[in-house]
Amino acid sequence: MSEALLDIDGVAVAYGKVRAVRGVSLRVHAGEIVTVIGANGAGKSTLLNATMGALPIAEGCVRFAGRDLARLGVEERVGLGLCLVPERRELFSTMTVEDNLVLGGFRAPRAVARDTIAEVYDRFPRLKERRDQLAGTMSGGERQMLAMGRALMSRPKLLMLDEPSLGLAPRIVADIFRIVADLRATGVAVLLVEQNARAALAAADHGHVMELGETVASGPAAALAADDRIVESYLGFH
Repeated sequence: MSEALLDIDGVAVAYGKVRAVRGVSLRVHAGEIVTVIGANGAGKSTLLNATMGALPIAEGCVRFAGRDLARLGVEERVGLGLCLVPERRELFSTMTVEDNLVLGGFRAPRAVARDTIAEVYDRFPRLKERRDQLAGTMSGGERQMLAMGRALMSRPKLLMLDEPSLGLAPRIVADIFRIVADLRATGVAVLLVEQNARAALAAADHGHVMELGETVASGPAAALAADDRIVESYLGFH
């Protein structure tokens, strides 16, 4: 198999003396969807934030496109093609939909940003309809679409999504996962952290299960979805 786009190798992350993530390794290749599932407190979001550079890594390393990211900050990682949509979405609620998108593409030349925003509107027609609406007045599903659209404005090679289905109605969740699958078709890799394990494994190529900061199972997503222990522990309520 070709070299991984994202290579997380033996990563540990600590809050003071407490290790929230211990020795986690995973790889994501171009055009691949990889999911990390697990209960609250498993360390999933911590892993994403450390990969993005928002938290320091105590041990191990993260490489992106073959480059060690240890000395690079968040903006530099975005510039390389790595982007995170956080669980809280973190939109500018008093700004319009379009202004949020424009900020997402601030690093790009104006002509590129203009083309990219047109692509985002094609992918999310609802955002185009509401381009002049304040982000803070949108529904939860619309805000998630806007957060994803803003991330795509940076033209990422790999998009990390932290709990994209959280708090959304089932119909909207289906829409979000359809969009994730569509992104793979364009060559964008996706690292997906999700509590909705059934939907995540159905969308992903490969999966990892985390418990208490450690990886306890890994494999093809279809195999994990058919594993009796995984079904009993994580799939029974979705």
